[in-house]
Amino acid sequence: MRKLTGYGVSPYDSLPTSPMFTYDALKKEDPKIYDALMGEMKRQKEGVELIPSENYISPAVLEVMGTVFNNKYSEGYPGKRYYGGQEYTDCVESIAIERATKLFRCEHANVQPHAGAPANVALYFALLEPGDTVMGMDLSHGGHLTHGHPVTYITKIFNFVRYKMKDVETGEIDYDEMREVALREKPKIILAGFSAYPRELDYAKMKAIADEVGAYTVADMAHIAGMIAGGALRNPFDDGFDVITTTTHKSLRGPRGGMILCRELELGRKIDKSVFPGFQGGPIMQMVAAKAVAFGEALKPEFRDYAHQIIANAKHMADVFMQSGAKLITNGTDNHLMMIDCVKSWDMTGQEAETLFDRIGITLNKNMIADDPRKPMDPSGIRFGTPAVTTRGMKEHDMKTLANFMLKAVENRGDDKVISALHDEVIEFCLRFPVPGIDS
Repeated sequence: MRKLTGYGVSPYDSLPTSPMFTYDALKKEDPKIYDALMGEMKRQKEGVELIPSENYISPAVLEVMGTVFNNKYSEGYPGKRYYGGQEYTDCVESIAIERATKLFRCEHANVQPHAGAPANVALYFALLEPGDTVMGMDLSHGGHLTHGHPVTYITKIFNFVRYKMKDVETGEIDYDEMREVALREKPKIILAGFSAYPRELDYAKMKAIADEVGAYTVADMAHIAGMIAGGALRNPFDDGFDVITTTTHKSLRGPRGGMILCRELELGRKIDKSVFPGFQGGPIMQMVAAKAVAFGEALKPEFRDYAHQIIANAKHMADVFMQSGAKLITNGTDNHLMMIDCVKSWDMTGQEAETLFDRIGITLNKNMIADDPRKPMDPSGIRFGTPAVTTRGMKEHDMKTLANFMLKAVENRGDDKVISALHDEVIEFCLRFPVPGIDS
């Protein structure tokens, strides 16, 4: 990447910009930010995005995010706002709600949360009293920070207990132990969901345990929302879950934001009061409008094809790595992501692997594995997935190509010439696949 020069002639003046925008005003007003934007566009166009929580949004979603909806305060909900001039904001939020409930087959949707973590926090305050207990997946076994990791402030207010995998070879959750802990701790919420777990959860078993102890069932489906929407993974509502929280980006391919869905309308009223005015102020209306567009796209038949292709790609890539002798956590995947124990596979740490793959233009992230003896900033594993590359149109045979790029980098990690040549191959490969919003 060429060094950004700031004011004067941009090093990216010769590069094509997005056909959607010329960025002339930005270039004139703030050349430094313009240069950074052009650099990021180049990076995305010429590189492979394998971080499983990242994706590319459509030109329509990208377009609406930069609109005058940004200028409007819309505290409250459609038909019940605190400010006037809401006829068009009411329109887009109502459309977003209607599409979300249709997409996930539920009675209520709150589309205002600014992100996934605030959505989870608002949910806790809606359903719990201080000191109440929540049962969630242990972070080291694939859970998320907001599911009760001690570094988060929410653990100062609520009590969190955790469940883990019984067998890291298969990824099976220890549902017997979960039941024992639930009977002992009496959680008010049993939380399904993860950020680094390659298998599908048994929602019916979780629901049965929750019913036995009188707990709400909540699924944080931030990573897999697109695959649920597209029918490629099971919808927790079909097993009687009460609430789903999610981000609206990742596999759902919408703008960065959050959402809370309720199977029944009555519970949704509690959620609404917790989101606003309980936890956050006015919604970010250009993002709400963008959510509406993304939900509309996800309702189309071609999105179902996309959702199933994500998983097909992930399974194929996982097979290539396992055939090479790499140690995958849970020995494969049922969803969009994979994790590799780099220490056992390649005698290198997750941090070293992340840095190596960055050098050839493949972006993924270091990640702790189950009961990892190493620290989070230098863990034993890496996490990667297929939503973004699937959006670019890559199929199973392309997953083999990507895996082979990575394996060749590992084999030649000490040879700068090979690594440099491999980076050139990756760039040439990437330019065959358009990036939405840049190439279209």
